[in-house]
Amino acid sequence: MTNQVFPTKGNLMAITKSNQLAQKGYELMDRKRNILMREMMSLLSDVKMLREEIAKTFKSAYQALQEANITLGIVSDIAKSIPIDSGVEVVYRSIMGVEIPKVSHQAEPVKITYGIGSTNTKFDYAYKMFQKVRDLTVKLSEIDNATYRLANAIRKAQKRANALQNIVIPRFNANIKYITEVLEEKDREQFTRQKVIKEQQERKHLKK
Repeated sequence: MTNQVFPTKGNLMAITKSNQLAQKGYELMDRKRNILMREMMSLLSDVKMLREEIAKTFKSAYQALQEANITLGIVSDIAKSIPIDSGVEVVYRSIMGVEIPKVSHQAEPVKITYGIGSTNTKFDYAYKMFQKVRDLTVKLSEIDNATYRLANAIRKAQKRANALQNIVIPRFNANIKYITEVLEEKDREQFTRQKVIKEQQERKHLKK
C-alpha cells in the first residue's frame, strides 16, 4: 500500500465512495474517447479526398494562370480589380465538450469586375479555378481544425482514463482491501476478547 490510510469505518466509506466516482469517471472518459475517435475517423477519410482534390485544382489553376500570363502578359494588375472575398463565417458545435468549428462561406454570385476586352478565356478559367480552390480550402480548414481539436481531446481523455484505470482505481482498491482486512481482524480480536471475558464471568459465577 503506497498511501498511509488510517483503518476506520469512516475512511472505508469515504474511500469506497471515491472509488465508485473514479469508476464512473473512467467509464465517462472511455465513452468520451470512443465517441471522439468515431468522429475523427469520419473526418479523416474526407481529409484525404479533399487534399487530393485541392492539389489537382491548384495545379489546374496555376497552369491556367501561367497560360493567361503568357497570352496576356503579367495579369497582376487585372487581378487587383477582383474584390477581396470576406464572406467566411465560423461557428462552433460541441461534441462531448469539445468545440468543433463549422466554417461556412457565403458565396456571392460571380461578377466580372475586370474588363472583358483586356482578358481572354485562359484568365476566366484561372479565375474560376481559384474560386474552386477557395471553396475547397474553406472546407479543408474546417476539417483540419476539427481533427486537431479532436486528436488533442482524445489524447487528454486517454491520459485521464489511463490514470484512473492504472493508478487511481488500483490505489483505492488497495486501500479498501487494507482497511477491510484490518477492520475484520479487529472484529475477530474483539469477538475473541468478548468470548474470553464471557467465559471468565461464567466461571466466576459457577464458583459462587
